[in-house]
Amino acid sequence: MYRFLLTPRWWGINVFAVLAIPFCIFMGSWQLGRFEDRVATHQQQEDRSDRAKTAAARPVESLLPVDTITSGRQASARGHYDTGHQLLVPSRTLKDNHGERQGFYVLDLLRTDHGKALPVVRGWLPGDAGSKADTAKVPAPPKGEVTVTGALQASENQGTDGVQAGGGLPQGQLGMISAASLVNIVPYEVYDAWITLTDAQAPLRAVPPAAAEGSGLDLKAFQNLGYTGEWFVFAGFVVFMWFRLFRREAEAAKDAALGLLPEAAPEPAAGVEAGAGAGDGGEAGAGAGDGDEPGAGAGEGPGEGVDEAAGVGRG
Repeated sequence: MYRFLLTPRWWGINVFAVLAIPFCIFMGSWQLGRFEDRVATHQQQEDRSDRAKTAAARPVESLLPVDTITSGRQASARGHYDTGHQLLVPSRTLKDNHGERQGFYVLDLLRTDHGKALPVVRGWLPGDAGSKADTAKVPAPPKGEVTVTGALQASENQGTDGVQAGGGLPQGQLGMISAASLVNIVPYEVYDAWITLTDAQAPLRAVPPAAAEGSGLDLKAFQNLGYTGEWFVFAGFVVFMWFRLFRREAEAAKDAALGLLPEAAPEPAAGVEAGAGAGDGGEAGAGAGDGDEPGAGAGEGPGEGVDEAAGVGRG
C-alpha cells in the first residue's frame, strides 16, 4: 500500500524533507547560540563595569584602542581645556526619577601633555541646546592644568542612539562624538575615544557610560532570538506538510486497493452527438452547399444557408 513512496515524485519529497529538517534545526540552534553569546557578553560587560567603578584610573593612552574590555574603564588624563571650542551635543536623553528627559551634553576638549586632545563630556543639562536660556546655565570649564577622570567610551557612529549624523547643526553644536566629526572643527589631533566625567560640576549631571557596541541586549540580540523561533517553525512546517501529503497518498492507495475509485463521468451516446450535428442546420448546410469555399456560409445568414442546401438537393 505504501509503494507510492518509491515513486520518483516521493523520492524528491523525501530527499527534500531529510535535508531541510536538519538544516532548519541547525540554523535555529546557531541563532540561539548567538543570542546566548550576547547575553553572556552583556553579563560580562556589566561585571566589568561594576569593577571599573571601584578600580583605580589608568592613563588613557594605556587603554587605547577602545574595545569591549577597556570600554567603561576609568581613565585619567592631564592637560588644560580648550575654552575656545566648547561644544554642545543636542538631543540626548537621560533617565532620572521622573523618567527620560531630553537635554544636551556639554563637551570640552582637553589638550593633553602628549599633544592630542581628549573629548571630555563634562555632564548633561535638560533643555534645548539652541535655547539661550538653557545654554546660559552651562558652567565654564576649569582654567589652568587639570587632571580629569572618567569612564572611557568608544567614538560614536551613525548607529549610536541620539546621534545626528546628517549635519546642518548650528555653530557650536556637535551631532556625533568622534574624532572624524571633530577633525574639521579643531586644528589639532583628537583621540579616537572620549570620556564621561564621574563627578560632574553643578548644575551638570554625570552621564553614565554606555555598554560597548555588540555587548548589550540590543535589537540585534532579540533579532537572533526571533530567527531562532522562525527556523524551528520552518522545521515543524516541513514535517507537517510531509505527513499531510503522506496521509493523502496513503488514503488514495487504500481506496484503490478496495476498488473505491471515483466514478468516471458517463460518455454521451452516439445518437445524441449525431443529432446535435444534424440540428445545426444553418451553418452545416452552408458548409455543405459551398463546394469551392468550405465554411463560407458560416459568415452568411441562416436563410442563405438553407437556400444553398436546397439547391444541392434539386441538383
